[in-house]
Amino acid sequence: MLYSHFVYIVANEYRTTIYIGITNNIQRRISQHYFDSQNLKKSFAGKYNCYYLVYYEGFDNASAAIARERELKKWRREKKNKLISKLNPKWESLNNQVI
Repeated sequence: MLYSHFVYIVANEYRTTIYIGITNNIQRRISQHYFDSQNLKKSFAGKYNCYYLVYYEGFDNASAAIARERELKKWRREKKNKLISKLNPKWESLNNQVI
């Protein structure tokens, strides 16, 4: 199934810092995070080098994706870790799956 929107979680190299975001083009957004971390360092993800995709969910519409992003951002870190580990037990980079 092709999705029009994604909620995603990127982490830094050591998986100690995560960033949750939403996009309608996950390939482009991951590339932007990488570029920002290498050059600009103005955003949260850029400052902390969060460009390793460790989790994502696809949605048919923007409102469902926005609601899910808001939900995940309210969670405690432990709950977010469990969500990531359920899909990606080793917290491997999923960048190649979407690019």
